[in-house]
Amino acid sequence: MQANTRNRLRWRDLPVDVRSAVEKIIGDRVVDAVSQPGGYSPGTADRVLTANGRRAFVKAASPAQNPDTPDMHRAEARITAALPAYAPTPRLLGCHDDGHWVALVLSDVDGRHPVTPWQAEELDAVLGALERMATALTPSPVAEVPGIADRLADEFAGWRRVVDDPPPELNPWARTHLDELCSWSDHGLASLIGDTLCHVDVRADNLLVDRAGRVTVVDWPWAARGPAWLDTAMLLLDVRLQGGHDTEALLRRLPLTAAVDPDVVTGLYAGLAGFFTDRARLPPPPGIPTLRAFQHAQAEVLLTWLAERTGS
Repeated sequence: MQANTRNRLRWRDLPVDVRSAVEKIIGDRVVDAVSQPGGYSPGTADRVLTANGRRAFVKAASPAQNPDTPDMHRAEARITAALPAYAPTPRLLGCHDDGHWVALVLSDVDGRHPVTPWQAEELDAVLGALERMATALTPSPVAEVPGIADRLADEFAGWRRVVDDPPPELNPWARTHLDELCSWSDHGLASLIGDTLCHVDVRADNLLVDRAGRVTVVDWPWAARGPAWLDTAMLLLDVRLQGGHDTEALLRRLPLTAAVDPDVVTGLYAGLAGFFTDRARLPPPPGIPTLRAFQHAQAEVLLTWLAERTGS
């Protein structure tokens, strides 16, 4: 399931002073801009070309598009600036922040999102990149990020909010396993320990593959310190959602996840399922009309997977 980005702003929609600030960062006048698909931000996401042939990627937003997006851009700028050059991530070239508009200028990646349903060759390339990234980002090179348990504490309380106010359309299996789902979520949260800088939102929309098969992991606002296997386990949710692969077999085979206690993985997926179930029933956030449907789809996939994992 891909994001609907028809409402996304374009480079030409940015205020003149924001465009001028971006051009100053790049060092030349922008003569072409191509809006990029994917993702859920209602702000701009443009690959730009300057008069002297330099390329960059520009993303910008103000509270008018979504009140939370500018702060997400600020967090991403801070984190991306601290990422080491050897990590498979974009480089931050600069950031414009006038207190209203926030614009990130990043190194351009001449790539595309992986094809979904996932193709075996691309999936192997991404899994290999995540393994290398976990090594490169351990210990975390960014000190000013929370531990993943702190980052996800409110999200993993989703099942308790569902218990207090169950939605009428609640998944039937979840309705009969609410106590277990709460316990699994608590166990998963307490077990997310580590000092790897984790992306925490790895899916096809946040990955780019170039012509040589190299993988770049983009969009870092949610980064946190956690176990080295976390991003791989998160990616497998996207693989499960898209279909076509045995995600249980992958969990058992992959170097980062093979040795992880299965109950901890179950706890992670239970906590995520609670988060998505709880959020999916809310009104759409401003400027992001398709997010709730995506969260509902993720919740349903996770609940089916949890039923299989637990044999209940």
